[in-house]
Amino acid sequence: MANALPIPPFFDPQTVGQAWRVPYEERAAQARQWANDHHLQPAAQDSFKVALILIDVQNTFCLPDFELFVAGRSGQGAVEDNVRLCRFIYHNLDRITHIALTLDTHTAMQIFHAVFLVDEHGNHPAPLTIVTADDIRAGRWKFNPALAASLGIEAEYGQSHLAHYVNQLQSRGKYALTIWPYHAMLGGIGHALVSAVEEAVFFHSIARYSPPDFIIKGDNPFTEHYSAVGPEVKTDPQGNPIAEKNTKFLQKVRHFDAVIIAGQAKSHCVAWTVNDLLEDIQATDPSLAQKVYLLEDCTSPVVVPGVVDFTEQADQAYARFAQAGMHLVRSTEPIQTWLRGPVSLPTE
Repeated sequence: MANALPIPPFFDPQTVGQAWRVPYEERAAQARQWANDHHLQPAAQDSFKVALILIDVQNTFCLPDFELFVAGRSGQGAVEDNVRLCRFIYHNLDRITHIALTLDTHTAMQIFHAVFLVDEHGNHPAPLTIVTADDIRAGRWKFNPALAASLGIEAEYGQSHLAHYVNQLQSRGKYALTIWPYHAMLGGIGHALVSAVEEAVFFHSIARYSPPDFIIKGDNPFTEHYSAVGPEVKTDPQGNPIAEKNTKFLQKVRHFDAVIIAGQAKSHCVAWTVNDLLEDIQATDPSLAQKVYLLEDCTSPVVVPGVVDFTEQADQAYARFAQAGMHLVRSTEPIQTWLRGPVSLPTE
């Protein structure tokens, strides 16, 4: 890769699909030496500022033995994506000014987990059950009243909110309510960043004196939260707010000369984040879309063979983003060949 920095010798692509402890002290010393050897300046001195936004690059989505491994059609999607992502970070340590990472963050008693719903016999839905507005109207599923006290609500409110919620999803063209396996559980190993990616981000932070920004999302019990910009539903049945939009992403697009986005899953959290970001951009300054670059080979769609395949939906979303002015790029191509925007990228 022309003009790219070398990959540090400790990086082992064979371990990207595993969880392990990052040796921080050793990596910190190596990062400072790497900065000296390759003449890396502090990120604050960058004249052309590049933000890399990583969506939910967590064990729960990215390791084959975990709850919601994003396999894509290749069967190893997220692992392959993260090998390329780590290489991209190392190759471009001198060009990436800032890294921000979202963390999908859940507890058991949330609307998309099985315990939230019961049928007439008190049984919970199986993982990957799709719950529609028709299902709620027909009484196939209802709010689990046993959760009311722990959630600080009345059982009647829980049922009313559930009906309101699925109707809102349907009327706004969102994915129907999906009962996901318990995943990204706060405090659990599934919630943690993929070790190899964490290591690369830590190495960047020390080498460039640039602390990463961690953005928590998904901890509201009453709504799904695919997009890092905001949850699927923001109000309760009475129109009262239950959640707010996170304006950090639009701020980053305004502040940085380029914003590069990757992560999991292309069909869900990445697509909805970019979609919401695009809506904000189009409502304020459509030209800002030209600052956004989507790393197509560092993200995969949700595919469960014989159950669901969101590849086409993901590709359609990305085509729409490109039509709006965003750039579809690949991590394996030299960054200077595609990183073009309102400001030209400095050359070597």
